Amino acid sequence: MTRRRASLIQPGQRSLFDEPVAAGAGPGEGSPPRGTVRPRPSDAAVAEPLDRALAPVELRHPEADREIALDGHRVGYVLRRVRRKSIGFIVGPDGLAVHAPRWVGLREIEAGLREKGPWILKKLGEQQARAHRRLASRVAWGDGASFPFLGETVIVVLDPRAGTAPGGAILDAAAQALPGVARLTLHVGLAHDARAEQVRDAVQSWLQRQARRIFDERCRLYAGRLGVRWTRLALSSAQTRWGSAHASGAIRLNWRLVHFALPTIDYVVAHELAHLREMNHGPRFWDVVRSVLPDYERARRALKDDALPAFD
Repeated sequence: MTRRRASLIQPGQRSLFDEPVAAGAGPGEGSPPRGTVRPRPSDAAVAEPLDRALAPVELRHPEADREIALDGHRVGYVLRRVRRKSIGFIVGPDGLAVHAPRWVGLREIEAGLREKGPWILKKLGEQQARAHRRLASRVAWGDGASFPFLGETVIVVLDPRAGTAPGGAILDAAAQALPGVARLTLHVGLAHDARAEQVRDAVQSWLQRQARRIFDERCRLYAGRLGVRWTRLALSSAQTRWGSAHASGAIRLNWRLVHFALPTIDYVVAHELAHLREMNHGPRFWDVVRSVLPDYERARRALKDDALPAFD
């Protein structure tokens, strides 16, 4: 898979489901505090191919240059010296990365790691479980392949006649489908002997077009309900974020959200737009989200338990 380096989050930006933690941020930290390092995926949003096969996350980062014992587990991590005032621990698809100022000694870093050991091991386990789910749901691209779209299963039909349609694909919904049989088929304008990569790329292109259309529609709807103004909408292909918002009004949404049913998409849209009123995750922020989505917790759980397809 493509590895992305973490970097400092930009001032005025909030993002959904980042998992940062800073050493010494104070007692009672059930969630990461403000001002710590967050994973920052690449801004190359739409041009990337769909995910390659994801290897299971291990307790050793592929670039690990340090190792520590946490609750009986040997954890290999990469230590990066950066310009910042505190230590940041980032658990991503590759494992554990530690960002620390140059003046902080190794003893202090390891003390912070041991303090956050249970949180780190929990997040490493979650990453590993997510990677296994993605591997299990890998798509073999070709005629008859299936993928989720707006919470429903779509079957790929290779149909050269669809090549004349806008975008080279047509979504067809069966008026009456038998129980247990998918009612949606995507007719892709490719020959029956098309290579798997061609089919994959055609489906991704179609999905991203649908994502932009749907996200724009939902942003307009919820911006009106929240009384906020967004200035720009961009698609993201991040591995660790579903969305982010900047104080300037720029919104980024992961195009893979289009796999989920509309209530889940609405939650992410409302979440990011709510940041244009409250650039934090405090009680007032959640009150803003709840004002338009009283049952937002259900959609939030759906995102955390995702098993989206891993494509290669």
